[in-house]
Amino acid sequence: MTDLPPATTDRGARPAPGGRSAVVVGGGLAGTTAALRLADAGVRVTLLEGRPRLGGLAFSFRRGELTVDNGQHVYMRCCTAYRWFLDEVGGADLAPLQDRLDVPVIDAARPEGRRLGRLRRAALPVPLHLAASLATYPHLSLADRARAGRAALALKALDPADPALDGTDFATWLARYGQSPRAVEALWDLVGIATLNAPAADSSLGLAAKVFKTGLMSDPGAADLGWARVPLGHLHDTLARAALEARGVRVLTRTKARTVSPAGSRWTVAVPGDSLDADTVVLAVPQREAHDLLPPGAVDDPGALLRIGTAPILNVHVRYDRTVLRRPFFAALGSPVQWVFDRTDASGLRGGGQYLALSQSAAGDEIDAPVAALRARYLPELERLLPLTRGARVLDFFVTRERTATFAPAPGVGRLRPGAHTHAPGLYLAGAWTATGWPATMEGAVRSGFTAASAALSALGRPHVHPLEEAV
Repeated sequence: MTDLPPATTDRGARPAPGGRSAVVVGGGLAGTTAALRLADAGVRVTLLEGRPRLGGLAFSFRRGELTVDNGQHVYMRCCTAYRWFLDEVGGADLAPLQDRLDVPVIDAARPEGRRLGRLRRAALPVPLHLAASLATYPHLSLADRARAGRAALALKALDPADPALDGTDFATWLARYGQSPRAVEALWDLVGIATLNAPAADSSLGLAAKVFKTGLMSDPGAADLGWARVPLGHLHDTLARAALEARGVRVLTRTKARTVSPAGSRWTVAVPGDSLDADTVVLAVPQREAHDLLPPGAVDDPGALLRIGTAPILNVHVRYDRTVLRRPFFAALGSPVQWVFDRTDASGLRGGGQYLALSQSAAGDEIDAPVAALRARYLPELERLLPLTRGARVLDFFVTRERTATFAPAPGVGRLRPGAHTHAPGLYLAGAWTATGWPATMEGAVRSGFTAASAALSALGRPHVHPLEEAV
């Protein structure tokens, strides 16, 4: 049995002897955040991760000369917790935000041929910042644009934390406010599927209101987009590991927690061939894994964790022998293609050609489809959307599948999501699936790590409030 021996780092840092100790189970964004916050408060921390790397479901791998992200991840300027994370690991400049929201949207299904529209903001206060863009958005009729504006104002008046909103689906609310099927496709689902990982009909109104109210109606720049210009593994593993070790956190990868048990006023975490004793434990793992590790009586209804559904995301990766896309990304309508990103530079591709990644959320119908079937479906769609692909040669085509990429944002899910506290003193929960008020995003994951660490520190008698925590 090990009582968290002091950890040395390659910088020679060593935490102070004695004092409080913690084990964080899970090295995704939630667990890494919790470990950073606990270590900043002087707690001796060991971080356990069963995989050989940190980053959870936002990671990278090698494929030939490419470094490939398992999926395209995007954040917004309103994601203050994730922006804090990037600052802490030294990665903010590697995942910059747009100066101003600008989303190219291509409709490939119009009888007169493909047409480009843009959703972008002006330098005006809310809600005028989007008024000009909506007024000229070519993918909606004049009547749909007017009704969309009225629905946006009504959405702004909702309280996402109202429990009544959790039990209603977003599509029903949109229909009540006169949103046509075309408006849902070209506006509400365009944003909602990417952020919620579900169409409006399958999304809680509370979570949809959180996305649209916070992202589009809180501040003129709230929805400005940011994404990594380097592999995600560099941010969430390499830089995150360095930041943890600089604080004296002992990082153990390829080390899976088998059991978490109370030991008097402390905790014992069993790992292969050893066990770790600590004053506090943060479980920052997916909900089903958390269910299996929770001791009896830790939560009122452990079965609720198993009733939180999951939703898949499919990513299609295509490498061409030449440049076929001259903008960093675009969204698509009238096509199974949802969002396309140019990942050429980020992947390290050199010597010509272009590498595109297609991010396909709410991909339940295709998540298990054979690669050949996906190739037959998506390459012709790219030819419709991007004329330059018609004369290009495909050098590589592959897919990545995350079958449980996010929790399902279905109506009623809010009642199932637990908070950070459990009934077991010293044991806390973190993860995007917990009660953050946000959907399953990188922002939600980081916020959950903040909340769990704050709760643990208060119980340890080491309240350590960061200015961001007041908002989180």
